Amino acid sequence: MPARLSSMELSDPITPPASSSPNDTTRRKSGRVRHNPVLLNHDPNASIGSYTSGKRKRADTLDQAQLIGSMGEETSSNEEDGDPDDEEIKEERRKTRYKKPSEKPAAKKPKTAKSKSTILPVRPAINGVQKPPKPRRPRTQVNAAISDEEAGLFAELFAQGHTVEGVAAEWITRYNEHNANAMCELINFVLKCTGCDLKVDMHDIEDPDNAASKLDDLHQEYVSKNITDYPLISRNKAYSSFRATLTGFFFALISTAHAAGVLYTDLALIENIEVWVSTMSSAAIRPFRHTATVISLAMESGLCSVYSSLADSTAKTVRQMEGEQKKKTVNKERIASLQKKIAEEERRSGSVNDMMENIFNAVYVHRYRDVDPKIRVDCVTALGGWITTAPDKYFTPAYLRYLGWVLSDTSAPTRAEVVKQLSKLYKRKEDVARLRAFTEKFSPRFVEMAIRDAEPNIRAAVIGMLDLIRDTGLLEPNDIDSIGRLIFDSEQKVRKAVAGFFAKNIDDSYDAVIEDLGGEEAMAEAIGEEDPDDFDMPRRAWLKFKCLAENLQSYSSQEGDDEGTAPTLPETIGVLPGSAVESRFALAAQAVYGGVSEVKDWELLAGYLLYDNSPATSNGNASESPETLFRKSCLLNEFEEMLLLEVLKEAVKQRLLEAVESEIDKKGKKSKVRSEEVREIQESIALHLAQVIPRLLRKFGTNPTTAAVVLQLEHVLNLEIFEELRQDSTTYASLLDDINKQFLTHVDEGVLAEASNAILHARSYEDLEEVTEGKIQELWSDTISTLRLHVSSRKSEEMTDLVDLCNTVSRISHLASVADCIGVFESQERSSSKMSNTPSAISPAKILTELIHNEYADVDEEEKEQRDEIITGSIKALLFYHMWIVRSLKISLATDTPTLKLPDWESFASALLSLMQSRSGTDPVRLAATGAYLDVHILFASLKAITSDANHQSTRQITTPPNKQPQHRSSADEVRSSLVRPITREAQSLILTIFVAAEKQHARRSRRKLEAASDDAIDSAPEDPESDIEDDEDEDEDTTSEQVRTQQLLAEKQLCELAGKMVLAVLGHVLEDEGQRVRRRLLRNKMRLGPNFKEVLAYLDEPKARSKAKPKPKAPKAKVGDTVKAKAKSAKKAKSKEVVEVSSEEESDGEEEDDPLGAELADDRIEDVEGDDKEKRHEKDVDDDEIMGD
Repeated sequence: MPARLSSMELSDPITPPASSSPNDTTRRKSGRVRHNPVLLNHDPNASIGSYTSGKRKRADTLDQAQLIGSMGEETSSNEEDGDPDDEEIKEERRKTRYKKPSEKPAAKKPKTAKSKSTILPVRPAINGVQKPPKPRRPRTQVNAAISDEEAGLFAELFAQGHTVEGVAAEWITRYNEHNANAMCELINFVLKCTGCDLKVDMHDIEDPDNAASKLDDLHQEYVSKNITDYPLISRNKAYSSFRATLTGFFFALISTAHAAGVLYTDLALIENIEVWVSTMSSAAIRPFRHTATVISLAMESGLCSVYSSLADSTAKTVRQMEGEQKKKTVNKERIASLQKKIAEEERRSGSVNDMMENIFNAVYVHRYRDVDPKIRVDCVTALGGWITTAPDKYFTPAYLRYLGWVLSDTSAPTRAEVVKQLSKLYKRKEDVARLRAFTEKFSPRFVEMAIRDAEPNIRAAVIGMLDLIRDTGLLEPNDIDSIGRLIFDSEQKVRKAVAGFFAKNIDDSYDAVIEDLGGEEAMAEAIGEEDPDDFDMPRRAWLKFKCLAENLQSYSSQEGDDEGTAPTLPETIGVLPGSAVESRFALAAQAVYGGVSEVKDWELLAGYLLYDNSPATSNGNASESPETLFRKSCLLNEFEEMLLLEVLKEAVKQRLLEAVESEIDKKGKKSKVRSEEVREIQESIALHLAQVIPRLLRKFGTNPTTAAVVLQLEHVLNLEIFEELRQDSTTYASLLDDINKQFLTHVDEGVLAEASNAILHARSYEDLEEVTEGKIQELWSDTISTLRLHVSSRKSEEMTDLVDLCNTVSRISHLASVADCIGVFESQERSSSKMSNTPSAISPAKILTELIHNEYADVDEEEKEQRDEIITGSIKALLFYHMWIVRSLKISLATDTPTLKLPDWESFASALLSLMQSRSGTDPVRLAATGAYLDVHILFASLKAITSDANHQSTRQITTPPNKQPQHRSSADEVRSSLVRPITREAQSLILTIFVAAEKQHARRSRRKLEAASDDAIDSAPEDPESDIEDDEDEDEDTTSEQVRTQQLLAEKQLCELAGKMVLAVLGHVLEDEGQRVRRRLLRNKMRLGPNFKEVLAYLDEPKARSKAKPKPKAPKAKVGDTVKAKAKSAKKAKSKEVVEVSSEEESDGEEEDDPLGAELADDRIEDVEGDDKEKRHEKDVDDDEIMGD
């Protein structure tokens, strides 16, 4: 019987059939080594990657099965048959080895580490190699008591890291099991959120009618514990997410109840919560009221979300039913099912609507006007969210009116929040129609808030909202103009916010002009092709510049103040120039730069201003071509030219500022490429300005207003770049000639001030100093010669030309403020005659002193005004002259340079004193003389510290020859004895009398009451019956409220300036006596005349009192070295009483490093352009008592 074939042999097509010969049983066994087959899951060399692909798994299994079948063959027909089997097996192995990599897709090969594990990897739920997200970090513990609680919603929600949805679902499950226990747990959770450990029990929950009385008991217990803080308002970091978690839980509670159907099957759920929470929202204590209100608002938000989802579902179902009904074959069963579904959803929507109405009427209606502004803010925020979530329900006038009423809230955060919510609503273009009635009712309040609200941030936000209203077409033209005028507002935030609104006004005007000119086709015919590099040819942008000027002019609220210049000298007593104050037109131009894109291209604006448009006016109506109409439309009046010059100036400044800011990247670093670009921009602007400024001066130099603005452009010109580019010096010299021409031809104070500043700006560059000094000497020569000529004509013709003399003195005073005038004022020009008393032989300083002595009587009002200006200008010029003297003395004393000649300022002081005695009351000239008299004493008093430092330095310098030390010491002692002089007692009494007059004038005009006068002789001194202090009742009959306000401010300014100079004199020990009557008189009405006067006199307080105003850091403990220093200080006090008096203010007040004297003249325009390095080395030694600016 033939041997039976194994199953493997039968299944293997390669194995040949066994022979049936009887001799087969006697064949020898094969000598091959036989191995058990290796299972796939036990192969240590199996790659894990081969099991990750389902497509490869089946093919690999088939190959392995074939290989095992070949290896498992036990019998062969003969030895020749076995050899081919061996080769066949090797071939199969070779095919299997090289086949796998080729069949496996390389792109799907997973990046797995080589491992010998035999356990197959578990395929993740996510398809691919993307890692699953990390689990959310559990919530941090609110406080230590939470972790101790074994159960409760508060612990589950805040301490155990559960999500709000999970906690809400678990609570709903417990509610279904036992509603009373779950409700008790929820109410206790609400009580816990108020910050107390009070609880209710099952009996309280089962009796909801007794909720009010139970809460009253809890209220009493809560008050007895004196709890002042609760989680909602706590600043503890542990409570940072408390509000979000609390509101999120109740929002999820409503959503879960809706999904589970409990919201509709068990109506008592919301009713019971509402009973307790609404009652708590009306509690007297804020923690209960605030927490319950927040919870009620969160529940209402959840109901709004459910209501909105139900409305969307109902609408979708209705569309499905309508589509089913339109089919040819109507499925009645499906339609009936859809109708049943619609009815159920409508029933649920009605239930939710009733719940929303109940909560709104029970909580919101009362709490939106709560006494706590935080609760009002929460209500406004919630209502805005409800309107957005459920517009069909809340986007109606019945609910919008609550937002309108809150616009008049007294709390700024509440007003800001309602503006924020309304802005969101106005951004919804599809719902604008619903806001029409609301806007018509409350638009006056919107405009009022934008104009008069106390908070600039709110005003800016309202302007942004009005911009949105304007886009909807719901803003009236009058309201548009009212908002447009805010471009001149004093608040920078308001001006910046209204820039975009104002730009739209310009666009509307531009569109109207284009339409009047015939449209874009007519414009193209009139202008032709525009050359981008030719700024002098007409462009479309010129019309926009014209519209900009017209809008600025129409929105200018102050009629007649079109120049924007500073007040004249008779209106102020200050003889020292203060810092330049930008006009309201300049501030408006800064805002316009950010709103109107065409303004940024300032070259176009300069070309428009320089364009000669005179042919348009000469032709008249003879030709009405498009070009002529275009030119007529571009004509500017003087006021519009001034406005556009202001815009040009600010555009250049802002362009340079943007270039500098762009040089620094976000990381605060400078790059070489950006620096080169900024340099190119600066060079381009400087070269263009150097060509534009002379042309602008030639065209607009005749008008003082426009000339002053053009001169301000010279301050922007970077002369350093101008010098580095090796430009022709004649260009710079011609620019200075134009500035000098403006200085000599104009008499306006604004032009003179700007020309002086331009000269000062030119002097700040050393490379151009030679050309600048030459031009300044030409100015000195012209002005001094004119002064001598007018003085000589005065002696022969009795002062017939006061106006020219007044203008000359004014130019001299302005020029003395920027250039050293010592040599000029002390020079004496000898004439051909031998008379020594001729005007040509008298120095300009003496001429100006004589002008101060020149009193007058019985003159008309016009002549009186001119003479007062002459006297005031002379005082101003001589005061600057003495400032330059003190500066030169300080330099000589600090550098050990012998002083050849000491100045004599006694004649100037006596002239001022006589002027103070001859005038009465608060005459402006009298106040100016008083201020200058105090200033000149303070100036020379500052030399005391410089003299002592110089003496100390001379003793330290051993290398100095001994023959020079005594000479320097004698010079220092002589300076101290001859120049530093205290104010006499008679002069003190006169100054106090003038101070009392200014004090009474300010009190009368500001309706303030002074302290009762004592028996002091100063208060009892008789006043001039013809004093200029008039009764305000008579003044109010002929003056407006604005003029009265101006007079009040002027009186306060005069008093504070005079008091400030007196304070400096007292601190400098030149205005004080043993009884300290000046100090006591100054402090008498310190608390009665306003905060400005109080702050001026604060420098007279004792050092300890002043130190209390500013908190100091805790001082370290005293060390041994500190004790030694204290003993050394006490030894110094015993040596010299005078030194102690001078330095006591600095030693006792560690916070004020600088002497108050150093702040008086720190802002004047006298600059040291000739100083050397040696002077800078002594700067720290001179700084303590320095009263003059660098």
